[in-house]
Formats: sequence, structure tokens, C-alpha cells
Amino acid sequence: MGFGFFYDMPIGQIFIAEDGIGINKVTLAGDINEEDLKKYTMEETKLIKETAGQLREYFEGIRKEFTISLNPQGSSFQKKVWEALLQIPYGETRSYKEIAQIIGNKKAARAVGMANHNNPIMCIIPCHRVIGSDGSLIGYRGGIEIKVKLLQLEKSERK
Repeated sequence: MGFGFFYDMPIGQIFIAEDGIGINKVTLAGDINEEDLKKYTMEETKLIKETAGQLREYFEGIRKEFTISLNPQGSSFQKKVWEALLQIPYGETRSYKEIAQIIGNKKAARAVGMANHNNPIMCIIPCHRVIGSDGSLIGYRGGIEIKVKLLQLEKSERK
């Protein structure tokens, strides 16, 4: 059981949740179902409110790094991929193949793609910064349109 709260953001309504250890979910409201919502008490905790504030600063182009505690739930492989994603600098991209190499499994590009798809903490764990080897903007759980918006935001605000 944890706590969660909905916020309106420039990319749409999002749901932010925490489990007492750290943020474990940031997702578009449309990507969370009623059954998942039952796992959360709807309450704006201090950590959730801080996360929402940092996300607003990110969308305003003020914040380039997040400084909140994270506790994403997933397999050890997924967590390894998500850790690698956290190392991609603001305004830069990496390919699925590059992430596979970074985690020490150069043949795991497809598995990296699945871990990316299952990233429970959008924007903060920057899966939007992962692109195809040919530079194509493939695969984003929130839709390619949002991926493009996030990459354009970071490109335009990069200094």
C-alpha cells in the first residue's frame, strides 16, 4: 500500500505515487487502471508534492536533474536498465543498443526496449531519451507525440 495523487501537467494529467521509501510511480492518468488505484491512498504526501514541484520545474525548463528518492519496482534486469537511463544527460539521447552495452549485455537491445516500456517513473527515469540506432523515435509508452515534446523541451532548454 502506498500513497498517490493526480496532477495536471503540460503533457496531461499524471499520477504520482510513493511507498514510504521513494517515488515508485509517475505515469499518465490514462495508463493507470482502477485495480492499480486500489493499491494507493489518495493523499498528497510531502514527497509526492515535492515530486510534482520538480516535474513542473522540469516542464518549465528550469530543472534539468531530479533530486528525489526513487523506489521503482521491477526485476533486477529492469532496475539495471533504469539505472543506466538515469545516467543519460539532460538533452542527450542513447540508443537501445548503447544502453545494452552500458549494462554489459550488448545483445539485449530488445530486452532494454521492454524494460524501457515498463519504466514506472516517466520523465524522472528518462526513457524518452532512448531512441533507435538509426536515430528514429521509436517506442514510448505515453505515445511518440509526448516523447517528441519531452525531447524538444530538453533540446530547446539545453544550455
